[in-house]
Amino acid sequence: MPLDADAIRRGCRGEVTAATQLCGAELGRFKAVAAEDGPLTVACTQQAALFSQVASENNRANSIQFANIRETAGWSGDADRAGPKMAALLAAAAEVAAPTPTVQLESGGVILIYGRDEAAIEAGDLLKEHLDVTVLIAPPAAIAPPRNADYPIAKGRITSVKGHLGAFDVVVDDFAEAAPSSRRALTFGASRNNARSTCDIVLDLTGGPALVPADLRDGYLRADPGSPAAILQAVLKARDLVGTFEKPRYITFDTRLCAHSRSKRTGCTRCLDSCPAGAITPAGNYVAIDADICAGCGQCATACPTGAASYALPAEDALVRKLRAMLLAYRQAGGERAVVLVHDESHGGPLIDALSRFGDGLPANVLPFAVNEVTQIGLESITAAFAYGVSAVRFLLRAKPRHDVSGLTRTIALADPILAGLGFGPARLSVIATDDPDGLIEALRTAPADAPTPRPASFRAVGGKRDVLRFALAELHRAAPAPVDVIPLPEGAPFGAVEVDAAGCTLCLSCVSVCPTSALRDDPERPALRFVEDSCVQCGLCRTTCPENVITLVPQIDFRASRAPTRVLKEEEPFCCIRCGKPFGVKSSIERVVAKLEGQHWMYSGSAQRLDAIKMCADCRVGFVAEQGFESYGAPGPTVRTTDDYLRDRDGKRDPVGRSN
Repeated sequence: MPLDADAIRRGCRGEVTAATQLCGAELGRFKAVAAEDGPLTVACTQQAALFSQVASENNRANSIQFANIRETAGWSGDADRAGPKMAALLAAAAEVAAPTPTVQLESGGVILIYGRDEAAIEAGDLLKEHLDVTVLIAPPAAIAPPRNADYPIAKGRITSVKGHLGAFDVVVDDFAEAAPSSRRALTFGASRNNARSTCDIVLDLTGGPALVPADLRDGYLRADPGSPAAILQAVLKARDLVGTFEKPRYITFDTRLCAHSRSKRTGCTRCLDSCPAGAITPAGNYVAIDADICAGCGQCATACPTGAASYALPAEDALVRKLRAMLLAYRQAGGERAVVLVHDESHGGPLIDALSRFGDGLPANVLPFAVNEVTQIGLESITAAFAYGVSAVRFLLRAKPRHDVSGLTRTIALADPILAGLGFGPARLSVIATDDPDGLIEALRTAPADAPTPRPASFRAVGGKRDVLRFALAELHRAAPAPVDVIPLPEGAPFGAVEVDAAGCTLCLSCVSVCPTSALRDDPERPALRFVEDSCVQCGLCRTTCPENVITLVPQIDFRASRAPTRVLKEEEPFCCIRCGKPFGVKSSIERVVAKLEGQHWMYSGSAQRLDAIKMCADCRVGFVAEQGFESYGAPGPTVRTTDDYLRDRDGKRDPVGRSN
């Protein structure tokens, strides 16, 4: 492949060494460079194991980063113009993210095989020497009995599966154990419902709907019972699921930022609505994310408006920094009209390889950007990419995704009006759902080539997810072809304003007490409701809590919000205590209460002075009630009758006041 070392030098920092047989005849050159122990990136992934071994044998302490510039750039019909892309790929590989925390799953090898026919028995025979097998046959369970009772066989219908690898909890109805005396067909004893079983692995050979959401649960395997090859593949996977396994803790969660609920009022449910694995459940004021169940799609993190849930493989700021390194190097090396192709390694990697080996390869301006899951890309990454100067972003998905991708669809629907409103034009974001390399290249050729040229940014992302998003939006606004201050957004957007019907608001400040981000605030000096739009995440808790129903959410993005002062939504004069003069309430509310109680309530009848208790602060009111000798907080107590009262009634001797002494 052609190698434009000069373009790579322009785009990449540090010394660039070019070679043609670095893993063979020129291996000595690699040893010399690796011995220096400084940061090192090698543009070859095929021989990564060899390079790592040689570096280890020469006592290199620092790790080596690897980048594939052959299938992604060099093997292409545009290879002679791929120098800037190679520089971009090398620069991105040099950005190293922090290690991701992990969780451990332990499996003892107890497997439940659930099927409808003899295929389940055959799978049990293959696994009985390796795992602790139990076979469950779905009714009617009309199968021939096996010759040997090597493992338990029962019939039943699974109604519920909870848990994960090493900790499944299964509920079975119509459960009955097989009789050992079965002759022509298996016979079963008395059946019962709601039988429970625990196991480490579940192998589903029924061919029916998945028992757990979207086949994303570790330890849950499915195979078509009519395909011996698929069954064998599932059996081989199950055989290896014994021992202790580590998986990434994909999501970092901070309950302090969660806006799910307050005071038994539900606000934000974005993560609950987007999780395809069933790993998120309500837990009081917050949600709970089960890291053992989480499959790492990242849609909860992209949907979370406060940053309570953030992706960790890598973190959002690390992902944006990698994107920055790639796009800055591409621009510095002379690249133009960059199109970022976001893909995963399990699906997108082989598709790009096939395109490079058997087709024209990727165009020179298409920069592949590998992530763990395409659905982990949030608004902060998209806005940062356009702030850094890309022309378009494409998301490569399977023709039939493993799980629901509605979270990505919502992210695109949110980013589209922002880009269009700032003058970037239409069709800057789209999904390519294909398993065909030819379909991929055809879709990439339709990417816009005449994108407006913004004033590219070069900011470095730091901080949490919400901070990165704010910074990226501010830089996008600065770089936009046609910047405007306010852009309306679709419902569910994490930005917006709050409108209050001032005539109906009583300044009870219930909304202030439930606002999780302090976007709604009171005033310590006077009765007032204030609003900070930059802090609002449109969770809706204020709207659901307001007793007067006078709050409306307005989804929008106001690029002035970060600099705007606090806005007063409603303000009133305080009511001052008629005794001590201390302000203690809202004037209109006190006057309204007095008007309603005057002549209408027994507690304040009989004396015009009694209503003065309403016009006093708490301290003065206590003294006033004691002076006046009336109970202002309850009705007169019922007359107490004793045994003597009943005896007098019987003898006809009633006390004049109807009460015993």
